[in-house]
Amino acid sequence: MELDEIKAECARLSMWAHIATVGRDGEPDVTPVHPCWEGDVMWFLVAENSVKARNIAANPSVALHWQVTAAGDGVEIWGTAKLFTDTDTKRRLWTGVFDYDLSAFVPGGPDNSPGTGFISVEPERALLLKAYGMGGRATWHKS
Repeated sequence: MELDEIKAECARLSMWAHIATVGRDGEPDVTPVHPCWEGDVMWFLVAENSVKARNIAANPSVALHWQVTAAGDGVEIWGTAKLFTDTDTKRRLWTGVFDYDLSAFVPGGPDNSPGTGFISVEPERALLLKAYGMGGRATWHKS
């Protein structure tokens, strides 16, 4: 299976995923995110001081899970995350990458958005399950 096929399945399943992170204290945390792809890198908007951002600073290994459909199909992606708060990254991502208006959440736009940033996730492996795995499974691994 290719990463593009995994990305297509993610889009088919839901615009939302849940990201699992682990903090400095070793405690896990799961929160919903609306990731979008730029090439083979996944991005989502975040507050710089959010639990997600703090956990990723302590441990960049993450897992994302796309909500399972009524048919039991689902996708999980594991990867490495990194927080970006620089203006150049914000400007690049602000238009053309996300499928929603970021200004609805950060009215100041990329040039006036203190306290906000973007988290990138570089996928390392993925799992696609059909019908909870009873209908088949496919995997992808970064080469």
